[in-house]
Amino acid sequence: MFNENGDAPGRYDIFQYQLSNVSNPGYKVIGQWTNHLRLNPEEMQWSGGDRKVPESVCSFPCESGERKKMVKGVPCCWHCEFCDGYQYLLDEFSCDMCPFNMRPFKNRTGCRETPIVKLEWSSPWAIIPVFLAILGILATSGVIVTFIRFNDTPIVRASGRELSYVLLTGIFLIYLITFFMIAEPSTGVCALRRLLLGLGMCISYSAMLTKTNRIYRIFEQGKVAVSPPKFISPGSQLIITFILIGVQLLGVFVWFGVSPPHTIIDYEEQKPPNPEFARGVLKCDMGDLSLILCLSYSFVLMITCTVYAIKSRGVPENFNEAKPIGFTMYTTCIVWLAFVPIFFGTAQSTEKMFIQTTTLTVSMSLSATVSLGMLYIPKVYVIIFHPEQNVQKRKRSFKSVAVAATVSIKSSDKPNGESKIVPDRSQ
Repeated sequence: MFNENGDAPGRYDIFQYQLSNVSNPGYKVIGQWTNHLRLNPEEMQWSGGDRKVPESVCSFPCESGERKKMVKGVPCCWHCEFCDGYQYLLDEFSCDMCPFNMRPFKNRTGCRETPIVKLEWSSPWAIIPVFLAILGILATSGVIVTFIRFNDTPIVRASGRELSYVLLTGIFLIYLITFFMIAEPSTGVCALRRLLLGLGMCISYSAMLTKTNRIYRIFEQGKVAVSPPKFISPGSQLIITFILIGVQLLGVFVWFGVSPPHTIIDYEEQKPPNPEFARGVLKCDMGDLSLILCLSYSFVLMITCTVYAIKSRGVPENFNEAKPIGFTMYTTCIVWLAFVPIFFGTAQSTEKMFIQTTTLTVSMSLSATVSLGMLYIPKVYVIIFHPEQNVQKRKRSFKSVAVAATVSIKSSDKPNGESKIVPDRSQ
């Protein structure tokens, strides 16, 4: 028979050249043609030896969190791109950034609230400062109680009772601020941080500066005259100290008026590339600059006190506390010099708040411990364990101070520092 074109119907076998691991490569019948096509898909072999018919599509559907990026000039084809960072899938073709206080879900289908964190009492960053502060408060309280109990004894009177109580109050506040720095931020806590952070150090260094200044002026006056300098009485010393403290308080209250204390949530401090680890940090509105300005006045007092301690280092030991105060200030300067690089070197760390809080509180506790240990622990030791040394000694007049100052000048002028001291028989 013939078809409509006058041709005889065709009969064809369809072969496919196949590679096989179990037989030699060759042609294999996979279908026939007799007026229509008959294929046996199970006998067919595709690229790579696969027997499954490949899908004939330009692009596969995108996974969750992926957007379609259309191929230019081919409207039915696209590439799948993942919404990375803090982006989420806005629609089928675009990603968008989550709000600053949110982070995307794992599947990038939307955004969720960023968890809020704060420094916890149980955190390792808090345990060490709290432990040091508790020990310091107990030690300071013990010294204060001892001084009050033996208030009229010679050692307590010789140490300058009035300024000693002021200085011990400052040391106590330095230890106390640790608890407000770790406590959960609130308006009240933030206000106390501003007030007490610099106040404790200011009280301590104001008292020590007043002491060293008094010693220096007495000794310098003794070199040129036998009349005592002005403002060396206990009342005058307290007034000078409170004026120095008032400068700090005035600055803090001006700060309160210009910018009332409040809490903030910082979402940038702990925002790593992986949004799963993003956290908002609850803290007070005190930046690094504000904190340094709050402490700057205390640093000025500390440096000035150190200068006077250096100038007074040659004063005879029997007349003053210049040497213990000097050692205290030298050690304190070393502590704060170590604090600065640690504090500012962690500015880019995701643990910035925790590291800086711990560094600040530990540095303050160490400086308070140095003052307490060098100025008052030896006195308490003598008062309690060697009461026989806590007896009244012969008072020295200002004239004896002047004589000592004159002898000091003459001895410094002689070679090898040799001198012959003639006791003052007129006392």
